[in-house]
Amino acid sequence: MASAIRAPALRYVFGGNGLLLRGYQRRWAQVHDVRFLATHGQPDRVTEKYREKLDRKAKEKGLKDVDELKEVYKDKIQTLRKSSTLSGNPPPPQQSPYPQPPPAPRISDLPSVSSSSLPPPQPSAPPPPTTSPFKPPALKTLSSFIDVEKTLALPPTEISQIWRLRHASSPTSLCASIPSSIYTTIETTARNHPQFILPLPRQGQGAEIHFLQWTFPSANMATVLFTHLAEYKLRGEYATPHTTVTHHLDLRDPKGLVLLEGRVLEGRGVSPEEGQWLVMCLQKFYGRAQRDETVRRRKLLEQFSKGDGGFRVEELLEEAEKAV
Repeated sequence: MASAIRAPALRYVFGGNGLLLRGYQRRWAQVHDVRFLATHGQPDRVTEKYREKLDRKAKEKGLKDVDELKEVYKDKIQTLRKSSTLSGNPPPPQQSPYPQPPPAPRISDLPSVSSSSLPPPQPSAPPPPTTSPFKPPALKTLSSFIDVEKTLALPPTEISQIWRLRHASSPTSLCASIPSSIYTTIETTARNHPQFILPLPRQGQGAEIHFLQWTFPSANMATVLFTHLAEYKLRGEYATPHTTVTHHLDLRDPKGLVLLEGRVLEGRGVSPEEGQWLVMCLQKFYGRAQRDETVRRRKLLEQFSKGDGGFRVEELLEEAEKAV
């Protein structure tokens, strides 16, 4: 699922919490060359720590100061250092005089920030999952549902009726027949903007954001995968879509129809009615509408695809309410 992801779009999809955490970075921290500290800093610290005893020892030996004492014992000091290096026993580490830094704040402790006030975050890698990446089930061709050769002899209105009846018995299935002229606009837009997000209204809970991705596995097929944005941010390519939709293009030229079929997976938190709502919303954003509406929706698609910081979820919600 991740192979077709464009980097600008991922700026919206990944790392909201990572952006908050970056606000706690200690910008005053300094970086030192540890090799220099290990070879040069320690003798000076030892001398300062035992200076009083060394001064007393120098006076006992009738010497002027610590420097003269070090000169007298220079050969012995070099021998001991060499012996310590050869034995592989490093000197005991010195305890830092500074207190340990506090632990990093937990995500649950961070203040919540409105999504509209955040600039698009940079992509961050998802946590390593324990399962394999999501692989969509094998796609069924149009001939798996109907006899294509016999269908070609029927008028478009009758084909649409047969297609709806073919899927009426499954409570989790989605189906539609789309005029070729409308689908052409949808496909052109989808090839330019293969990823986008759509809001799903929740009664008394605002709206839930879902991530969609177009793929074109063959000349006669175009698919759309819908995934909870929260799950996609967490698991990336390992996230499991809750709704899959396939457009069959076999009758596009001879009958002027594109037949759509899809399925909402049970237990994924989305009902068939909500899956249908997302499909309708997708068609409104990717298809044709009134001139002003088309301009506003294309602008949102462009901003999302390019990672434009002007993209606002509030505008997306407003346009979605008008679309369906």
